[in-house]
Amino acid sequence: MRRFVFIAFFAAGPALGQSSQGDVAVTIYNNDLALVQDVRQIDIPAGRSRQEFADVSGQIRAETVSFAAADTAIVEQNFDYDLLSPGKLMEKAVGRTVTIVRVNPATGAEVREQAKVLATNGGVVLQIGTRIEVLRDDGLPVRVIFDKVPENLRARPTLSITLESRRAGVRPARLTYLTPGLAWKSDYVALFDEAAGRIDVQGWITLTNSSGTSYTNADVVMVAGAPNSGNSYNDNYRSYRPAAASDLVRAGTENGGGPRLGDYYLYPLAGRTTIANAQTKQVSFLDVQGAAATKAYHFTVGWMQTLETPTSVATVLNFSNSRASGLGTQLPAGTVRVYIRDARGAPQFIGESGIGHTPMGSEIAIRTGEAFDVKVKSAVTKREKITKDEWERTARYRITDSRDGTRVVEVETNPVFNRTTMTYTLTNARPTPAVVNLVQTGLDSDYHDTRIVEESVRGEQVSINDRLYRITVPANGETVVTATFDTRY
Repeated sequence: MRRFVFIAFFAAGPALGQSSQGDVAVTIYNNDLALVQDVRQIDIPAGRSRQEFADVSGQIRAETVSFAAADTAIVEQNFDYDLLSPGKLMEKAVGRTVTIVRVNPATGAEVREQAKVLATNGGVVLQIGTRIEVLRDDGLPVRVIFDKVPENLRARPTLSITLESRRAGVRPARLTYLTPGLAWKSDYVALFDEAAGRIDVQGWITLTNSSGTSYTNADVVMVAGAPNSGNSYNDNYRSYRPAAASDLVRAGTENGGGPRLGDYYLYPLAGRTTIANAQTKQVSFLDVQGAAATKAYHFTVGWMQTLETPTSVATVLNFSNSRASGLGTQLPAGTVRVYIRDARGAPQFIGESGIGHTPMGSEIAIRTGEAFDVKVKSAVTKREKITKDEWERTARYRITDSRDGTRVVEVETNPVFNRTTMTYTLTNARPTPAVVNLVQTGLDSDYHDTRIVEESVRGEQVSINDRLYRITVPANGETVVTATFDTRY
């Protein structure tokens, strides 16, 4: 395509790269939303006037704009987001006259002609005198000169507000609005020492700005949370929860301290900073040495699931962000990347996983990968119907739902009762014993009436649906565990 040089003459404004913003504060949430507050000193005349605010977000949500200045009232506001570019200049010139300057490459002589722009649909069509011409890419240098910039074409995103003022004078004016295009997330680097049972954790806040505008010398605060934006709960929840969050084993109840906004935690940057457009910025917010941590193996078996092929267990890093553990802070949602030192002492990456917003005092399990030398097989080794009398004899082994409330029981016709025996075979090819947290899931049903009749290793009912078995598998050995369940399904 031809490379044109577009020249326009227009009134002077802020120098290139110079911001028109005033005292800027930016609050950034986790769901691609930010609140911008910009206080500028404006000379407002008495009566009606039009004030222009350049350097607002290119994605400003105009319906959220709020303007406040003493002794003024808003009459009208307009957001001009059609930004100045060579292509836009030519589009706006359709039906108008421009000057075409051609240069003879041999002599350097210039030839100027007045041309009317007829169309810009896939190319520029001009009327020069009585002839119609299409600007082509023939290698000859061409300049197009415009006499002015169209009023609704801006070098930078601009908000214009028509005001009615009771007096004249310079005064502070606060412009507030919401915008997408500003986002932040947390990233964690965890160096795990298995022998010592400790981790060093460093946390980074990563800011990204794709709003179309830079924010100069801004007071920046990150909010750990996503305010409801009018979507359904589930849609709003998914907007900030990591796609593959690790297990929150137990939610904490400790007060994390630090600034708060309602039910959200705030993470203010230590000093003012400039968030440039199309920029990613990282700031450290956590640096803890020697917090307590342990490695564990986890495996979950579905209801009546038979695994013909031995399957690797998950390797999990367990730690707490309680004060006693040494971490002692709430954790905003993000990705935890885990490293361990190799035989030479160099840190090596072993896996990563996401966490949701985590209150202080929680127990967290980060899945880092799979252990190919620790495996599990499961099988239904017996499945039989039992009588109602036998069913009643096992009532004292019933798994109960701890939730309060009235339970409606309908009269059953021809009820069916089943007894199922599961066998789990765990193998360990490691030179040291391995403790596997084996979870049998699927125990709940619409009846909420499953019974644990017999088990070779005593389990722990962690929920009405899940029973946990902590199984020690000897070094280079095997452990077989059985469990029998009575169910109505």
